[in-house]
Amino acid sequence: MNHSNINKLKQVFPTVVKDGQVDWECLADLLGTSFYNKEKYELTWAGKQEAKRCAQESLDGYTLKLCPEKSVDLENTQNLYIEGENRNVLKLLRKNYFGAIKMIYIDPPYNTGNDFIYRDNYTVSQAEADLWEGNVDENGNRYVVNQKTSNRFHARWLNELYPLLRLARDFLTKDGSIFISIDDNEVTNLRLICNEIFGEENFVACVIWNRKRGRDNSARWFSKSHEYLLVYAKNKNAFHTNYLELDEETKKAYKNPDSDPRGPYRMLATWARGTQGGVEYDYTTKDGTYFSNRLWLFSKENLKKLEEEGKLVIRGDHIYRKLFLSENKGKIPETIWNHTSNAANASDEMKRLFGEIVFDTSKPTPYIQEMIKIATGPNDIIMDFFSGSASTANAVMQQNREDGGKRKFIMVQIPEICPPKSVAYRQGFGTICDIGRERIIREGRKMKEDAECAVDVGFKTFTIAETNIRWNYPKQAAAWLNNYKEQNTDELDFMPGTKWIDVAYEIILKQNDILLSEKMKQREDLGRQTFLYGESYLICLEKKVDRKLLEKIASLDPFPIKIFFRDSAFQDDLVLKDEVIRRLQILTEKNSEDRKNTYTVEFI
Repeated sequence: MNHSNINKLKQVFPTVVKDGQVDWECLADLLGTSFYNKEKYELTWAGKQEAKRCAQESLDGYTLKLCPEKSVDLENTQNLYIEGENRNVLKLLRKNYFGAIKMIYIDPPYNTGNDFIYRDNYTVSQAEADLWEGNVDENGNRYVVNQKTSNRFHARWLNELYPLLRLARDFLTKDGSIFISIDDNEVTNLRLICNEIFGEENFVACVIWNRKRGRDNSARWFSKSHEYLLVYAKNKNAFHTNYLELDEETKKAYKNPDSDPRGPYRMLATWARGTQGGVEYDYTTKDGTYFSNRLWLFSKENLKKLEEEGKLVIRGDHIYRKLFLSENKGKIPETIWNHTSNAANASDEMKRLFGEIVFDTSKPTPYIQEMIKIATGPNDIIMDFFSGSASTANAVMQQNREDGGKRKFIMVQIPEICPPKSVAYRQGFGTICDIGRERIIREGRKMKEDAECAVDVGFKTFTIAETNIRWNYPKQAAAWLNNYKEQNTDELDFMPGTKWIDVAYEIILKQNDILLSEKMKQREDLGRQTFLYGESYLICLEKKVDRKLLEKIASLDPFPIKIFFRDSAFQDDLVLKDEVIRRLQILTEKNSEDRKNTYTVEFI
């Protein structure tokens, strides 16, 4: 059915056209020809089952490659900046950071009709593709504009977001949370898929953010002044919000007219003396003042406790209690944010850093910083896999500067090309990643001008690359093994041109719960192809393992908790492998004297 007929049908039966497609079951039901009932409460769309499957798939044959030339303070930083498609990056990081991220913030495309979104690679028939989205892109473009005229306008957006949110949930700590910016275009659908993925019971808040500096009188109906911020917890019972600091105006209400040694306080009019309403009880203070009080406002026991603490004040017919500034935990976060800067301020930040607006959809630093204050502690990890201009990294560094925290960030951004006619391109930025990294560098430079600033303003840059290890491709393994005698073992094990440090990082990436923020040191005293990661993981890529090398490894202090050897170094000799493990155990026990070293050995 063509668009014209669909639109005509929609005018008569508005409920049967959904996301540009005819719901034939719904139409049959309205016409009284439906003979079955499949009613249930759910959100569904074309491609949902494939989106679910996509979230569970691993990404074989790829790894993350360290880019030293794009990194800052490589030896010391614990921050990460990763170039690549966010879905693929999350799949590669899932083992290492499962349950390790305290807070995720994302600002995804809002699906306004002009957004660039990443083309999904779901396997569908040509007939399905034609039905869902018309002509497929014959040029094989990496991105497509999701225009409102598309038959799958909402479905394509949901197919992009759904797997990402499924993956994101795996990264959150038990008390972690995710904050998602969105506007009216998809807030309803986003809320429904978040309810499905995180659980409706883990919905925390829908914040209204006042994003505009003024009124837009050119608007056709209403001047749109707000956006939404959806907040979900991994487990709402474990999640808690931090109180926000009192503003200076509120602090002025705390005075100390009677020179109380406990500092400034304010008087709270808690209740009035008398007999109006509620169950009453009699109370006489230590100085003989008698009054009756309404029980439903304050118990007699608590009243006595206030008096004993010197917090009870009686003036005429009114009873007050002292609330000391030192006892005030702060402000509980509210769901309307008028105080956290606006979109125009975000543009001002770009101008201050770059002289022009090189990225026009960034969020202001104070806005994201407010989320960090609410949901994280001083040593937590914050992730943003729609990093854009790296506003989140900026906010993390700024919050660390203000409270002395050691929070770490992980920024993920696809290296989307800056259009040739854009301001960013004119300034020399080839991709959005170039903008994000440069922003971190410039903000970090400003912070370091303060000699007392100890904030980590560096970052390790990684990019998605093909695997370095040949035997990750099982189908090709047999062919390589047939040529084993003619090949160098390095050629057999690794891809041509591979760097040893890349192999070492790929091995670490395959492990569970090992973060990529630790130092990777080349141990030339052990061999040119041996690395120590974070003082705990020894990666020995030497072609041959002899007694001399084992003695050096056994004498390491502190001793690694895991040691990796190349399988080809033992030529598949199981007896030799077993002998090496036993010899290593004997040597470590000898060197450690009374200490017992617990470690594992793995062959790659």
